[in-house]
Amino acid sequence: MRARWLILWLIWLTLFVAYLDRVNISIAAPAMMSELRMSPAVFGGVLSAFSLGYALMQIPGGYLADRFGARALLALALLVWSLFTGLTGLAASVSGLIVVRVLFGVGEGLENGAQLKLIGDNFSSRERSSASALFLTAIALGPAVVAPLTAWLLGHAGWRGVFLWFTIPGLIVAVLVYALIPAQGRTAPVPAQADAFAVKEQTRAMMRRSTSWLVFAAYVCFNVAFWGFIGWMPSYLKLTRHISLSALGLYGSLPYLCGFAGLLLIGWLGHKPLYRQRALLVGASYLLAGASLYLAFSAGTVERSVIGLSFAGLFLYGGFGPFWAIALDLTPAALRGTFTGFINFGGQIGGFSAPLAVGAIVSATGSFNGGFLFMIASLILAALSLFWLHLRVPSPAARPS
Repeated sequence: MRARWLILWLIWLTLFVAYLDRVNISIAAPAMMSELRMSPAVFGGVLSAFSLGYALMQIPGGYLADRFGARALLALALLVWSLFTGLTGLAASVSGLIVVRVLFGVGEGLENGAQLKLIGDNFSSRERSSASALFLTAIALGPAVVAPLTAWLLGHAGWRGVFLWFTIPGLIVAVLVYALIPAQGRTAPVPAQADAFAVKEQTRAMMRRSTSWLVFAAYVCFNVAFWGFIGWMPSYLKLTRHISLSALGLYGSLPYLCGFAGLLLIGWLGHKPLYRQRALLVGASYLLAGASLYLAFSAGTVERSVIGLSFAGLFLYGGFGPFWAIALDLTPAALRGTFTGFINFGGQIGGFSAPLAVGAIVSATGSFNGGFLFMIASLILAALSLFWLHLRVPSPAARPS
């Protein structure tokens, strides 16, 4: 019992550090764009560079987690992405920055399959929504912490110093992971050679199921909105709502704090009263997030816009726990790393396209409104995919793997 909660705490730390390093560039964006003379469209390419490297490693990272276990893989991932976090602060050109961010994404892409596999291996079907939600609170608390911290560092060390300082947490957590996760790094055995054919057949069967592709499609569309939100919200507040750097730290953290509350609330709903309606729950969260984004860009005041963004954060983040519970329940134990890596690969297709698309829309129109509408449309498509999944498999959680 204690061992699995220690594992959950350690993978929470890895994700917390990942989001510190992933989101700090959004806060530093205005200063970077000014010094390196980047337009919003070009900076959208910089943001998407991370998603390219991140996407490329999702399936290989998941396979390596299934094949070799989590401990060494997670420690390696932390070391790689921490190195390229620091190198971001040394980039002298846009092209160099893009290369560094692709390799930074490669490092972070190694972690997801191992993390989700450990949740699937250590927690029952009913527990996975709340366990995933607790684990994923890191993706809300990380940005909430990084917004004021990065704003403070910008004022004292400049944007280059921000990335150099952020190298340190990842190195510390790499040591903790390697020291404290059990030596074998896994809770399910590596398939023997005799079982390789059975694993391949399970993989083919997963790829033939429409339910797998519905989960994949939902995550693609969701990530268009999620990464558009993560990547452009600070710039929107500064460039359109004209808030100061000091206020950016406060206003920029509120949506993530609401996201933390959403993870706990909606994760609990997926664990207890709506255990068998998880797909409907997540789909409804996506629609409410879309409505909140509409409120944010149509609001007449900064305060109302921040309220809209905060509710968007609550519902965008809130769906994560039950979503991954659905994915894990549909996956055979031997494929948990590989299949969640596959789903994450789909998510990064959306994550790669969103910053580019929003940046291009902002550059072409001089307004963030079109970018918000693009994200809202994507959330509607994600919700429809999950509603269809519910019709195909009314209670995937009723068949724990």
